[in-house]
Amino acid sequence: MFTQLNPPIPLHVLDKGDGLAFGVIDYGPEHNLFWITALDANGEIWCAPNPQVRMQSNWSMGRGKSPAVAASRGRLAAANASPGEICADCSDALASRA
Repeated sequence: MFTQLNPPIPLHVLDKGDGLAFGVIDYGPEHNLFWITALDANGEIWCAPNPQVRMQSNWSMGRGKSPAVAASRGRLAAANASPGEICADCSDALASRA
């Protein structure tokens, strides 16, 4: 069953990035939900399985930052760093050793 979400839900797909889910596919009790998500960074559309999806933080709803989302964003930043550029995590680690 396909359900269109109105309004879309802001979420994070682990190792893909932030986006808006505009639909959900439910194949039944033996399957994960699939969140149809348009990514903010590049406009790609992904069908992300439920275990790979996290809600974005929302201060007014009392939902804090997810450690899984923070780790995913770190991996994305490191993967997108230009050759020879030190990612922020490595830069911080090097500075603390000095």
